[in-house]
Amino acid sequence: MIVDGSSPLHLKRRRFATVDTMEAEAAKAKFAAVKEKYGRDIRVFETSGVSSSPTQVSNDDERDDFYEFTAEDYYRLLAAKKADKHLKTKKIREAEVAAHRSRITKTTIRVRFPDNHTLEVVFHPSEKIQSLFDLLSRMVAQPEVSFYLYTTPPKKQIKDMSQDFYSAGLIPGAIVYFSYDMPNQEDNEAVNSGPFLQEEVMSLKGLDVMPEPVEPIHTTPEPVTTAPPPAPQEPNAAGKKPVKPKWLKM
Repeated sequence: MIVDGSSPLHLKRRRFATVDTMEAEAAKAKFAAVKEKYGRDIRVFETSGVSSSPTQVSNDDERDDFYEFTAEDYYRLLAAKKADKHLKTKKIREAEVAAHRSRITKTTIRVRFPDNHTLEVVFHPSEKIQSLFDLLSRMVAQPEVSFYLYTTPPKKQIKDMSQDFYSAGLIPGAIVYFSYDMPNQEDNEAVNSGPFLQEEVMSLKGLDVMPEPVEPIHTTPEPVTTAPPPAPQEPNAAGKKPVKPKWLKM
């Protein structure tokens, strides 16, 4: 079946391609505007199907056998003591840490909010955690309300803002959780019901920059040259003995 360039099927495909291109350009414009304002590449998406709130920390006691000292624990401690005899010098350890740190050039921090929206931002590992707090204070819907960040499990509030992401162990990426900090329980529940991010930031939800279409590369196949068939050889008469000429006298 030959499809004409003016056929409805061809026009429909071309219309869809035009719409996709327009949506990609609009998404690029939004990303560029937010990056110019905040100086960061930012993504926003929703995490659905979370079984339980991250603020709920289990208080169930472990079973008694959890604390039993097993044979495996003994051999693990024994191996650790043997390794202590061959401790590395301080200079060697510092050199290894510096080499490992130089290989990590970025860390992806995902800030998860109580309404299951996630803000993704990329930092350099040497930047201070304070830079994350400063960025969030410009993006949240209620900047006048104090907030805090924490990691889980177990739930641990991030308090030392002077640490960099590498020293805090938030590399090469980490998920931290956001919560407003209100002394009154009722006020705390009210502000933590959302929304948490400003509308301009929330407009990035679900957007993703589509890669530029790559033109297919048409290569001309090289001609395949076949070797000429071997010249036919005269078959030797199988089983025939050489005949001695009559003139030859021994």
